[in-house]
Amino acid sequence: MIIGLTGPYCAGKNHISTLLESRGLPVLDVDKLGYKVLETEKESIFTRFGEDLKTQDGVLDRRLLGRRVFGQPGELAALEAIVHPPVNRLTDDWITAQKGHCVINAALLHRSSVFNKLEKIILVSAPLLTRILRARRRDNLSYSQIIKRFSSQKDFFTQYLSINAEIYRIENHNHGSRGSRRLEHRIDAFVKGIN
Repeated sequence: MIIGLTGPYCAGKNHISTLLESRGLPVLDVDKLGYKVLETEKESIFTRFGEDLKTQDGVLDRRLLGRRVFGQPGELAALEAIVHPPVNRLTDDWITAQKGHCVINAALLHRSSVFNKLEKIILVSAPLLTRILRARRRDNLSYSQIIKRFSSQKDFFTQYLSINAEIYRIENHNHGSRGSRRLEHRIDAFVKGIN
């Protein structure tokens, strides 16, 4: 069974990914895979988006690239046209190598080559204020940059309603030990339901 794991920016899907892995499910982090592809495709990115994205060490400045494309649909689409084909190939290869159930953790799961093969989707959500605080703490972005990222995902949940997969929603407040226990129970129930 191929299971999708997704959620809007800073909802906490990577935490859920860690919980699923601790219960024996292999998880592919497509976002991390995307970072690797950004490195292998950096020359194409420099050609399309400008040499100023290259640091003195010749590395792609992902933060600058992010500021350039987020909130700019045409620029984001151009970046995705470079990155998505190799990411999709590597994702398909990883799935083929798995022996049992596996999880695809992807922010843009609906654009993945495996989207129509998913049997279950875990949609992670969190309150807006929690997400803002996580974004500030984790990525050190300005509030205007955070709002741009949030607005680029304004129709996030509706794009998953058309797929013929069971949707399992998890609210990731993660407030204290009681919230953590509730989250652990939800994950345990999900894993038990697929075995």
